[in-house]
Amino acid sequence: MKLYNSIGPNPHAVRMFLAEKGIEIPKVPVDLMKGENREATHLARNPAGQLPALELDDGTFISEITAICEYVEELHPNPPLIGTTPKERAETRMWARRVDLNIIEPLAGGFRNAEGLPIFTGRIPVEPEIAAGLKRIAQNRQLWFDKMMQGRQWICGNRFTYADILLYCFLNFGQVVGQQINPEAMWIKAWIERVKARPSASV
Repeated sequence: MKLYNSIGPNPHAVRMFLAEKGIEIPKVPVDLMKGENREATHLARNPAGQLPALELDDGTFISEITAICEYVEELHPNPPLIGTTPKERAETRMWARRVDLNIIEPLAGGFRNAEGLPIFTGRIPVEPEIAAGLKRIAQNRQLWFDKMMQGRQWICGNRFTYADILLYCFLNFGQVVGQQINPEAMWIKAWIERVKARPSASV
């Protein structure tokens, strides 16, 4: 296998997942800022032009970070980052979906329609007037999420999972592009320090 890699939270999530598993695979850089992801070579790997993309040994390409991580978990179940039982896997997927819909989507949309305009204009529809509202939604949903997490070490209780990786990578990205963690989200602020202390967080 090899991973087509770039800057950004999506590749970071897959790299972190692999690091938690102790898996080393070749990484091929694709320069987003130069638009290499929109060239024919990469579009043959992923017609959507997104990154990362995982190339399997038989030449198949898998895109979308959840699909990539699920595939890796199937091949390398230990340590489990999605779960070892139907109940654990369902719980991880439930929280990952909540993170995705409620925090990641408005956070990423706020970036694409504001700071990311130089990158995304002409590539996808952008609406600068919605950016501030999306950022407010992301901040509000952090508080909503924070209240549900009280008393837990990780998102799925005592299990560090894909849901933690997903949220960490996007909140970390948000801080880089000017979307700070809601100062009232005290659980998230303590949790992100716990995640940051893991060696995988720096890959």
